[in-house]
Amino acid sequence: MRSPYELVGARPDPAFEISVDGRAVPVVPGQSVGAALHAAGVRSWRSTRFGGRPRGLFCGIGVCFDCLVTVNDVPALRACVTEARPGDRVRTSAGEEGVSGR
Repeated sequence: MRSPYELVGARPDPAFEISVDGRAVPVVPGQSVGAALHAAGVRSWRSTRFGGRPRGLFCGIGVCFDCLVTVNDVPALRACVTEARPGDRVRTSAGEEGVSGR
């Protein structure tokens, strides 16, 4: 079976990694930080102020603010609409609290 890249004749840039709470996470060029986290099996990376309920991707289009992360020391970015770039350093609330985020 042919890959989607072969079907459309695409030659994508090579994959790379970003650092999320000190852990290497693989990224396909063009992926958002949220998509990379989801692909790596991370489903939540912060919790609500009241009740401590886990949060991660919810709407996936930048409306709900459930997926906030800090990227390269810029706080409160929506992971679902922030494109991952080589060398990005991502911090999550889950990582700051010392929980696994899974």
